[in-house]
Amino acid sequence: MRRFLRLLKIFRVATKHRLYHLVDYERLPNALKALFLPLLLLPKPKVERGHRIRQALEELGPIFIKFGQIISTRRDLLPDDIAEQLSELQDNVRPFDGMAAKIIIEKSLGVTIEEHFLDFNTKPLASASIAQVHEAKLRNGTEVVVKVIRPHIKKVIQQDLRLLFTLAHFLERYVPDGKRLHPIKVVKDYQDTLLDELDLQREAANTSQLRRNFKNSPLLYVPEVYWDYVSRNVMVMEKISGIPITDIAALEAQGTNMKLLAERGVEIFFTQVFKHNFFHADMHPGNIFVSHSHPERPQYIAIDCAIIGILSEDDLYYLAKNLIAVFRRDYHAVAKLHVECGWIPKDSKVGDFEAAIRSVCEPIFERPLSEISFGHILLYLFQTARRFNMEVQPSLVLLQKTLINIEGLGRQLYPELDLWTTAHPFMESWLKERYALKRVLTAIKDQAPEWLDGLPQMPNLVKDAISQVRNLEQLTQTINQAIQAIQAQERRGNERWRRTMVGVILLVVAFISLEPNLLARLEQISTLSWFFIVLALYLLVLRR
Repeated sequence: MRRFLRLLKIFRVATKHRLYHLVDYERLPNALKALFLPLLLLPKPKVERGHRIRQALEELGPIFIKFGQIISTRRDLLPDDIAEQLSELQDNVRPFDGMAAKIIIEKSLGVTIEEHFLDFNTKPLASASIAQVHEAKLRNGTEVVVKVIRPHIKKVIQQDLRLLFTLAHFLERYVPDGKRLHPIKVVKDYQDTLLDELDLQREAANTSQLRRNFKNSPLLYVPEVYWDYVSRNVMVMEKISGIPITDIAALEAQGTNMKLLAERGVEIFFTQVFKHNFFHADMHPGNIFVSHSHPERPQYIAIDCAIIGILSEDDLYYLAKNLIAVFRRDYHAVAKLHVECGWIPKDSKVGDFEAAIRSVCEPIFERPLSEISFGHILLYLFQTARRFNMEVQPSLVLLQKTLINIEGLGRQLYPELDLWTTAHPFMESWLKERYALKRVLTAIKDQAPEWLDGLPQMPNLVKDAISQVRNLEQLTQTINQAIQAIQAQERRGNERWRRTMVGVILLVVAFISLEPNLLARLEQISTLSWFFIVLALYLLVLRR
């Protein structure tokens, strides 16, 4: 019932903000045309479409706000008026009461605000879909920001997720391609991501790890977490000072090297993915700032590390090899790599897959490299592979989304950004390092203590293994003998059964021949008697 009510709310909100004017009426099924026709007769809205879309997403809650955040980074895909409005979803979501935030903080930390903070601003510094941030000052005078989870947000998210699961079940059952795309699993992964964002202790751990990975780096600065003031609902961290990445005018005013800034964004992404295998997977503009220091050598500042991506070693290897092969236009290698890494079934026809990739990629490479979208190439690759029964890889989808965000930001900062020039040497170097003799020796050195520790056990392990093999052979021989005995007994039983049936048939024929009135007497037997006779015969056969 609640799902139905939520569905009604979605329809009501869409109607309230006149979003049906965005729909192509002619492409609707006839059943929906009848529903939309009365709405189209209403006066056209005076408010701009971008503003209406943003208001609708805010009213529908966190899941829909997140959707708006993700697509707001793609200026090349959205009209300017819509992209401009959706970008305000990053940190301008309607805040909740600051006094309610104080109550949550005090309850989570177990002390009053005054005991921990010299000053606390009840007016939010920024407000997002799941949490909001307040400025504060610790008792020692350190300026910090306090992140607080919205009250009752978990219940709202769970209601929306139930609706998404309902839609996913519908897709998997009724859409021809639904089962292969695993919509239920996709929603489950999205659920895990959202629920992770509700745990600020987890986010604090991610922030600390990312800070350690880029310690003393000129590329990226990550603020410090104050662990004495962290719980599931509250996180206190260093207050940063920087220019929002979307404030192009302010960046240019301080003389920022925009080309280097865009290239460093790409370098940070590939460093996180291929060097650390720990990448910030929520790099929307609201989470990225640029330091005021050294504008000629700009440094990024990253916050909000709730969503982190990690790939398997195999996925990293095949991803790098695939991208290098794509840009070399070696489509046969791309097809073989997809089969080798198990992204598509082993029995797939490599030639057909190669032809499909070529038909998608060749038109893209006819353009200048500075106009080629790295993220789109990955997207097209995955879409093509899905036609060959590629299963959705959640970790790769997260990486693809992050790459699209980074690319969108980079092109916004410096439209001539050539992503491949920055990425190609990085991936080539990573692949060489992966098989470098020094790395192999280091791996052997790391594993040596474990091997040496197990060395004294080797003779016993070998002896046990040989003993188990012998026991297995004896067991196999015993099982085969038992099977042969059962088969022989079954053959003897079948032979006896055949002889018995032949004897019964001959006996019946003899009775009929010797007693002409037998059939007439059988007809006089009552129905109940026949029932018991048939039942007895049935039980006899069943026992057999």
